[in-house]
Parts: sequence; C-alpha cells; structure tokens
Amino acid sequence: MDRAEGTTSTEAAAAEGAAQDAPAPDSKKGRGRRRWIRRTALAVVLILLVPLLSFLTALRINYTGDPADGTYTRNRDALWLGHAWVDGRKKDADVTALARRLQGTGIRDLYVHSGPLEHDGTLPESVYPRARWFIDAVHDKLPGIRVQAFLGDVLATEDADGMVLDKPDTRAAVVRSARQILDTGYEGIHLDLEPMPSGDRDYLTLLDALRRETRSRDAQLSVAAHQIDPLPALHTVFGLFTDHPKWWSQEFFGQVARRVDQIAVMSYDTAQPLEGTYGGYVAQQTSLALEVTPPSTDLLMGLPFYWESNFDHWGHAETVPAAVRGVRLGLSRTDADRSRFGVALYIDFAATEADWRAYKEDWVR
Repeated sequence: MDRAEGTTSTEAAAAEGAAQDAPAPDSKKGRGRRRWIRRTALAVVLILLVPLLSFLTALRINYTGDPADGTYTRNRDALWLGHAWVDGRKKDADVTALARRLQGTGIRDLYVHSGPLEHDGTLPESVYPRARWFIDAVHDKLPGIRVQAFLGDVLATEDADGMVLDKPDTRAAVVRSARQILDTGYEGIHLDLEPMPSGDRDYLTLLDALRRETRSRDAQLSVAAHQIDPLPALHTVFGLFTDHPKWWSQEFFGQVARRVDQIAVMSYDTAQPLEGTYGGYVAQQTSLALEVTPPSTDLLMGLPFYWESNFDHWGHAETVPAAVRGVRLGLSRTDADRSRFGVALYIDFAATEADWRAYKEDWVR
C-alpha cells in the first residue's frame, strides 16, 4: 500500500468514526419535534394563563376600597328554604325557631321549595301536602313576611331528560301549575329553571304569561337568575366547549328583570379561588345587574349559605363576609341609594351559625 492509499484509508476511517458519532437524521427530527411541542405547549399555557391572571388581578383590585355609608339592608332580603317545610317533616316548633332566627333581620320573602315541576310542566299536589299549614304558621309567627312557592326543573339543555320550553303545551302547563299552587295561599311564584341559555325567547314568553297570572292575583313573580358575563360575550365562547350556559348576557338579564317583580342572582358557584377574587367578582356582578335592572324590580344578590369544596365552589373563598362586602362595594359604586335591593340567602338547611352571624353583622347592622 503506498502513501496515497494509506492516507485515503485513514481519512475513510476518520469519516466512518465521525459518521458513527453524529446523530442520525431521524434523531435530529425527533429532537426538533419535541422542542416544537414544548414551545407550543408553553405558548398555549401563556396564552391561557396571562389573561386569566390579569382577570383575577382585576377582580382582586375590584375588592378594594370602602363601601359607602348606609349600604346595608333595605329590608327586602329573601331566604331560600328546603322542601322539608311543606312535605310534613317540619313541625310547629320548627316554625317558632325560624321566627326567632329571622327576628331583627332584613328578610321579607321566603322561597320555599314546593316542587319540582314535572318535565311536562305539571305539578302533583302530593309534593306539597303541608303548604297551607306552613303559610298559615308563617303568617301567625312572622307577620309581614311573604311566602313564595319555589318551583323549578332541569331543562333539556345538556341532554334529552328535562323540560323542553319550546313546546307551547309545556309552557301552558307551567302557568296552570302556578295558578294551582297560588290557590293554596302562596303570595308569589319563584321560578328556577336551569341551565337556561342566554337569549332564550321561550323563557321570556313563559315569564310574560306568568306575569299576567300573578298580577291578576296581586302576587309576586320572582326568578333565580344566572350570573352575567364577567367578560364580553363569555357565554358565547363558553358555549363552544359545553352545553351548560354558565352566564347570561347583560342584555338578556335586563330583559328578564323587566318581566318580573324580583330577580335573585345566583352569585355563587363561581370557581373563584380566593376570598378577594370572589368578593371582587360579586362586586362586579352587583354593578352589572344594577345597570340593567329597572327601579321597579327588586334586585337580590345571592349569598352562599352552604359549604362545598370543589372546582365550581371553593368553600374557603366563597364566604358570606366576602359576598356581603362585594355586594356593598358594587352597590356603592353603581346605585348606592337604590331602595329595591337586597340579598338572598341560599339555603336554610345548610347554613351555619357563622353564616348567619356574618349576614347580621355585615349586612343587617
């Protein structure tokens, strides 16, 4: 072998070794693909996280400041009551205890669960056998407090098992059920149909028919209302991913509010992680609702008189003190002197002494 051949052999060996040490083309592609995935995932996280953190920061800032003087009860508050009051489980002693509990508060209306409605809109009388007894007992021990029939049902929004409001026969049956239960002696109808899509025209048609019925009897018509979009058109964006309409547009909220005597915002189950952000959220909801609720309609903001700890409702965050402070801040900033305003306490059988104490000390005064 001559020098040229030797040189050529050495160079070939070096090239072969280099080829063995160098990454394979597929390996380079794999690393590049992983880098792209990591960068894309980071970008998605930032796209989602930055607006969320900005929103939470805005809510926390919304919780700052001092409520205006005089932003306390206007004696138009309400309390949601469970079904035990009309099905035979409660006795005279229970009404006496309830009267003691409500003494000196701002509660004017009791929404006592007297349903649920059947999916076809009918209401069996067998589900409220002691309603007349309860109404008479309240009038005896709590004069001046109104008792309204809390009626509701699950709508066929997320699946086929539920009430279908676009059927005229169903809406007519709901009106007949309202007439039927008002004959028992109730002083109003409190309607809670969920989940209710924003902009549902059949719901507005039903409310118009119910309002004619209640007005003819000098009775109240009230509704439990979804929260209002905290960000523009959020209910539309949310609807792209789920059939459950968490929020209403502010416009639709106003359309509902103009058709009823009372509208109670279910301002709980907000998924807020901290007391400060929850209170700021309630302050925002209070302002949004005040802006579109006519002066002739009672606006009530819901207080969480129960404890849960899950993604929708963090018990350490959704507290009565935070809700009351949020209500007072929203009222102060938007319409501090509004008379037809109150809070609604959800719900009697889950309330703690701490809940009642916070309501009385922070709101009733």
